[in-house]
Amino acid sequence: MAENEIKTAGDTRGLVKSRVGVVTSDKMDKTVVVAVTRQVKHARYGKYIKRTTKHFAHDEKGECSIGDQVRIVETRPLSKLKSWKVEEIMVKAV
Repeated sequence: MAENEIKTAGDTRGLVKSRVGVVTSDKMDKTVVVAVTRQVKHARYGKYIKRTTKHFAHDEKGECSIGDQVRIVETRPLSKLKSWKVEEIMVKAV
């Protein structure tokens, strides 16, 4: 599955958003902060610019650490800020 690809979650539910990013903080209990970087084209000048979005994701087992590359999927709101959960750890940090 490619980065930021949308997949289906069965017949009864709609599409599930998925993002790939890097864990920037794991100081909370069962929560990690994931920075998702994308490139957007500037409207006037046409140059590509990096834009970063921070997502608060649920990490049930607490396996993620800073620097890990993870895939997160959208889920129902779990708290005020959390509406993503860690699906898999793609690359562990050394």
